[in-house]
Amino acid sequence: MLTNRIARIETDIATHIETCSRLKRRNEQLRSVPGVGPVVAATLLAKLPELGRINRRAIANLAGLAPHACDSGQMRGKRMIWGGRAEVRRALYAAAFIASRHDPELKAYRRKLDDAGKPFKVAIIACARRLLTQINAIIRDERNYETRTA
Repeated sequence: MLTNRIARIETDIATHIETCSRLKRRNEQLRSVPGVGPVVAATLLAKLPELGRINRRAIANLAGLAPHACDSGQMRGKRMIWGGRAEVRRALYAAAFIASRHDPELKAYRRKLDDAGKPFKVAIIACARRLLTQINAIIRDERNYETRTA
């Protein structure tokens, strides 16, 4: 019974995206990004409507991918990500993991972080933030993703 309900809801989501021209165009733009599949695209469309309208720092903060200081008085703590929209953060984490294996630019960025001795999750979150910045620019500029090679 639950499987049927989930399938029906996924069909409803896909139908809604296909019938609305604005959502359909944004979905096509999002799906052109490596690592972004139908679930990630639908999550970003539903949970992050600010895409393309605010700057990269603000969008990273909304998604919960911006590092925040844990300082108090003279104490300087570690910078950590927290807050934001957990569903978006989880979706972008999964997308960044895949994209950092297939997109040449993100692959090189992740390798640079790995070579610098950064922990695995720190490297993936950094890739997720970079991916979100690229997605924000794609939506803002009304274009599809293009791989940049050096």
